[in-house]
Amino acid sequence: METVFPPPEISISQAMEAYLKGLSLARSANTARTYHNGIEMFKATLIDQKLDPDTTDVKKLSEDLIVYFTTALKEHSPATERLYITAVTGFYEYLEAQALTSVNLPRLRLLIRQRARRPGIRLPQFPRDAIDEVLAYASRLASHPAEDENARLRNLRDKAFLITLADTGLRVHEACNLRRGDLDWNEGRAIIIGKGNKQAVVRFSQRAQAAIQQYLSARAPLDGASGRPLSAQPLFARHDKGTGKKVKPITTATGRNIVAARVKEALGSQAAGSITPHSFRHYFVTRVLLASGNLKLAQELARHQNIAVTTRYAHLSDDELDKGYWNVFEDSKDDLVTGEQ
Repeated sequence: METVFPPPEISISQAMEAYLKGLSLARSANTARTYHNGIEMFKATLIDQKLDPDTTDVKKLSEDLIVYFTTALKEHSPATERLYITAVTGFYEYLEAQALTSVNLPRLRLLIRQRARRPGIRLPQFPRDAIDEVLAYASRLASHPAEDENARLRNLRDKAFLITLADTGLRVHEACNLRRGDLDWNEGRAIIIGKGNKQAVVRFSQRAQAAIQQYLSARAPLDGASGRPLSAQPLFARHDKGTGKKVKPITTATGRNIVAARVKEALGSQAAGSITPHSFRHYFVTRVLLASGNLKLAQELARHQNIAVTTRYAHLSDDELDKGYWNVFEDSKDDLVTGEQ
């Protein structure tokens, strides 16, 4: 008869390390860092409850410990609370999936629902009129005097970059990662790998395409001398002394710097930090909603996985509510007084 040996003991800390290691391979660096912070706080909660993660067998981890964890999270914002709870819930699911211990997952989720706060809906805030001013300024960059060829190319690039952010809804890293071959000029769209490593189609407006073509035409001597296929070259390239004759893509940090610098030029130093690359994404979604009134269309074009995210943009501003009220009640007031129809 074969002897069955019990599985070796695994400490809670060892299980946590294995969970986070696997997570780092499947998620982005930011997500992995957030989950690591959540697990570290859960570990601190266990220590407060006289449960040493380094010496305690993972089988002694019960669902009830989530109660102490949610209590400790009250010092953090509701959004952080939800993120950390998601991280720890994932850890429990990992334990169950790997048969490291038996977890009553329905009970765990019930305990969380009873105690976790629900974050309020935060409406997107961005200065739409100010972005209009920045885009008007950007459209004039092509005619700005430039001290040298690099400066002229930066003007054309930044014009195209800002208009692209506003008219496509691309996230800044997505725009920075675009290659020339990604854009189908006949269809006016590009296929990208977006958030969550998912393939997506992004449409480009005629003004965005025109700005990009103007920039690429001016950049043609550099692209032609690079020795690389045009399709493999970046759509938005660096133009500084460090690049020489090479065509190198801009980084996400450069994309943010472009926005910060041009906002300051267009609106003055007092506007620094008021508009970020993501502000242009808010601008894009709001324009789609105001022009079409179609929530589903806005969701698809913005590539929001959850329509609840898009719904946040459907809330009108005070100025829009004032205008709507005036149109309904004040413009028709004379008709009501005189009895005219």
